[in-house]
Amino acid sequence: MADEWKAPAKASAENGDEKSWKLLEKTLLAGVQEQRRSRRWGIFFKLLTFVYLFIALALFSPLMDMEKVAARSGNYTALIDVNGMIADKEPASADNIVGSLRAAFDDEKVKGVILRINSPGGSPVQSGYVYDEIRRLRGLHPDTKLYAVISDLGASGAYYIASAADQIYADKASLVGSIGVTAAGYGFVGTMEKLGVERRTYNSGEHKSFLDPFQPQKPEETAFWQGVLDTTHKQFINSVKQGRGERLKDKEHPELFSGLVWSGEQALPLGLIDGLGNASYVARDVIGEKELVDFTVQESPFDRFSKKLGASVAEHLALWMGFNGPSLR
Repeated sequence: MADEWKAPAKASAENGDEKSWKLLEKTLLAGVQEQRRSRRWGIFFKLLTFVYLFIALALFSPLMDMEKVAARSGNYTALIDVNGMIADKEPASADNIVGSLRAAFDDEKVKGVILRINSPGGSPVQSGYVYDEIRRLRGLHPDTKLYAVISDLGASGAYYIASAADQIYADKASLVGSIGVTAAGYGFVGTMEKLGVERRTYNSGEHKSFLDPFQPQKPEETAFWQGVLDTTHKQFINSVKQGRGERLKDKEHPELFSGLVWSGEQALPLGLIDGLGNASYVARDVIGEKELVDFTVQESPFDRFSKKLGASVAEHLALWMGFNGPSLR
């Protein structure tokens, strides 16, 4: 009998222990879930605060920069950078450069403008737009001189822009010139024949597809395209001659317009530049105002952050998908 009473008592005790453990487990799980929930909300509010501060910085930093420039009591030299390809939607686009030029020339404290160039050139349209605007601004502000200073490279469309300046300076090892026009492509006709691939095009114009790399070239279309390039080249040459005037030694050196480039030391006696020196030298010894104020159009902090964020996301996505790229082994 005693054993019979012990068995139910033992079972009851085990059931009680099991219920206690389940209750404890639920309590612990609820605590963990609450901690996770609190952590998520904490991350959310921290992220929200960060975004708010970043947007505020993006909105007010340009105003702060303008206030700093306005607060300067003395005169200074305006500096505008032309870096990279001269093309639409690029940092060295005509809109960006022209906007900077107008702001610099309209500033009464600016005693001279330096266009610091490091560019292989680019669009003849964009370069021509900047060239014309420089000459227009020089006419409106004859007392404010503009100096082009070439650092590593001032070639093709970049030299097109530089030739509109009052004077051009470069380092003795800078690359200057490349007064020419080029258009390049590939022809895949032979490759397609070997592969047995047939090209089919449907045009509503006899020469609509004359630049198609998958079709044979026609002599009359090649001659037409060469005429377009020659016309653009003549426009380039005329603009450089108009900007440089009698300083060019083109009669003695007709190869000036052949597309060749020269070092700064070689470019000086050719009349392509007026002297050797950097931006600091021109500001200090030519303009007479050594303090440089940057008028270059800058990306907003928000744009820079967005690009970095986009690049980071793309990189992690590529890694996640297994596109690790080349590696050294």
